[in-house]
Order: sequence, then structure tokens, then C-alpha cells
Amino acid sequence: MYAVIETGGKQYRVESGSVIRVEKLDVPVGEKIVFERVIMAGGEGKVLVGPEAGKVKVEGTVLGHGKGRKVVVFKYRPKKGYHRKRGHRQLFTEVRVESISGVPGAEVAARGSRKKKTSSEGSD
Repeated sequence: MYAVIETGGKQYRVESGSVIRVEKLDVPVGEKIVFERVIMAGGEGKVLVGPEAGKVKVEGTVLGHGKGRKVVVFKYRPKKGYHRKRGHRQLFTEVRVESISGVPGAEVAARGSRKKKTSSEGSD
């Protein structure tokens, strides 16, 4: 089973047991976190998108916080004596996905199993 979650303005495809680095979250190390913004969920041959995927919850544990590798930004104008050098290190939170709850396809299977009316039954 997998899910696509959104956090920090980015989307991540996660599975149970996977470790992801997301934008820095204000959650202490070792605490549980629940990602409620689920865009898509799939598994067992079924895919949920939209409102049905919103019922799925992704739970994880914060492993740590840190800074990413340095990105150097260098601005330069030829023949003008202008140059600027700046560095940036993005803060991140490392999260291990523990579980994905809300089995994809359960609601779809129940909805699809209804008996359909035939033209002779509906005309009475």
C-alpha cells in the first residue's frame, strides 16, 4: 500500500517503513506525527483520488532534524565588477512512515457491489 502526501508545499510518495525528508516541522524527535493531507492512495489493485483519499491517514515518527547540503548562489555581471556569493542550507525533518490506515478500495468495493437496476425493473 502506498500514499501521496502533501507537506511543506511538496508532495511525497510514501510506503509503510519508508524514510523521507520533509520541510522542517516543529515536532520533537521521537514524537508521532499524522499527515492528514493525503492526495492519493493505492494498493491491492485499487487507487483512491480526491475526497476518498482524504479519509486515509499516514502516521510517522520523527527521527531527527538537520540541514541539507549547501547550495551556492553566485551572481555575476561581466565587465562591471559585480559579483555576489551566497550559500543556503535548507532545514529538514526526517520522518519514518509507520503506517497507512484506511484500506484503499474498501469504500470502492462496497459502493461497486450494489445491485444495478435493469430497464424492466426501473419502469414500474
